[in-house]
Amino acid sequence: MSDDLAKRRCRPCEGGTPPLEPAQARHLLGRLAEGWALTDDGRAIRRTFRFANFHETMAFVNAVAWVAHREDHHPELAVGWGRCTVTWSTHAVGGLSENDFICAAKVDRLVEEA
Repeated sequence: MSDDLAKRRCRPCEGGTPPLEPAQARHLLGRLAEGWALTDDGRAIRRTFRFANFHETMAFVNAVAWVAHREDHHPELAVGWGRCTVTWSTHAVGGLSENDFICAAKVDRLVEEA
């Protein structure tokens, strides 16, 4: 489902660009793999990934870092033993942009291919 988003590239965001409307965010959220959710304030999307050990967790973190570098769009990562929570938001617009969903789809693809 997220395959078409995963094939897209992030576009630079300019200050003054409005964040996505809630309906737009919910629509794009429906195109991602199960597990992603809007944060309570609706300004970010978040998903926790679970792994069998710390090594797998760190391999995932490094793969997410590679995606972030390639797209020049960077998430918040909370890392612990066997888990990593990824949060995407676009600070330049003060909320969600399409870039957040593109990057989330790329992370989903990493997990699918592993």
